[in-house]
Amino acid sequence: MRRNDVILILAIVVIALLIYTRYNEKVDSYPQDSTFQELQINPEGESEEKAETRQKLGDEIYVSRRNSITQAVEKVEPAVVSVNVIKTKIVRRRTSFFFGFYDEVPYNIKSIGSGVIFSEEGYILTNAHVVEEATEIKVILTDNRQLDAQLIGIDSVHDIAIIKVEEENLPHAKLGNSHDLIIGEWAIAVGNPYGFLIKDSKPSVSVGVISAVNRDFAENKDGKVYRRMIQTDTAINPGNSGGPLVNILGEVIGLNTFIFSESGGSIGIGFSIPIDRVKKVAEELIKYGKIREIWFGFKVQDINPMLAAHFRLENQDGVLVNYVEEGSPAFQAGLRKQDVIIEINEIVINNTEDAELAVTDVAVGDKLFLTIKRNKEIKKLELDAVEYK
Repeated sequence: MRRNDVILILAIVVIALLIYTRYNEKVDSYPQDSTFQELQINPEGESEEKAETRQKLGDEIYVSRRNSITQAVEKVEPAVVSVNVIKTKIVRRRTSFFFGFYDEVPYNIKSIGSGVIFSEEGYILTNAHVVEEATEIKVILTDNRQLDAQLIGIDSVHDIAIIKVEEENLPHAKLGNSHDLIIGEWAIAVGNPYGFLIKDSKPSVSVGVISAVNRDFAENKDGKVYRRMIQTDTAINPGNSGGPLVNILGEVIGLNTFIFSESGGSIGIGFSIPIDRVKKVAEELIKYGKIREIWFGFKVQDINPMLAAHFRLENQDGVLVNYVEEGSPAFQAGLRKQDVIIEINEIVINNTEDAELAVTDVAVGDKLFLTIKRNKEIKKLELDAVEYK
């Protein structure tokens, strides 16, 4: 080996030793609250100062896990209950094979759903289809308390029901608002259908976003009408009906109701009843035990080209008033036959379906603000929603 090569190798070794020594001195000079030492979990004999420093770092990690979603869940989770229902059906049973005699016997059908306590008095929101025709309703809380529930009232058309339990120290959720929802904001679906089936009665949680609002559906075979529904990609599974849809603040913004699915499982298209409507219905059911029927006293029809030509209308927008009952709220407000309604409560009306949607959330005692066209003149009318008697 040449002398120059030996010198080069010795130089490299010396430099390496110097770097190693310098690195060790730097590591040894780190302060006692360094990140490395902070990450030790409960080291033995650590000083109070070290423990405090470790705790601070631990809190930061803890906070990173406890985000807005987990905090929202913590707020609402204790109020989400399992609703277990027994429905009694009368079935025909053949008593004689030869003579074709039958008798009728009761048959019990068990079903499950979810609900949410929304008051200290023990009132619980759920779907009407969960408790309709129920002969027995039991509720299981997250702390495993099992309580008998009383049916307070049902709005079958809007699929909303109120039940009540008699118990002290009940957790309850805060009802928020649904009129100002933002497309894309977080949505949390909470359900608790399996309180009777498993020992752990804690609710299940799924997270998604608000996909759309004001989704309308035709009346289904059970006579239920779903209007202005909240659409979410949050998984709403069977048994979660009646559970709350919650915003990031832990406030209830909707009542989980149904999903679109060919397989029966959630595919990210779920629908909830807006809480603004639910609150109105709940107030009616608690106070009156039913939804009071509204009397407007007028009827409308779509405007087709023939009617537009006959009444010399400029276009087919709006709906034509074809009947006004004398002495009715509509008559007293000044509405007359052949008027054209173009707005209801600032909602533009193009056809009778729009008119029906505009009054979906109107309750007895509310006011209806109409914009009408009469002889090419625009008029504003104020109509009281009166109970039909």
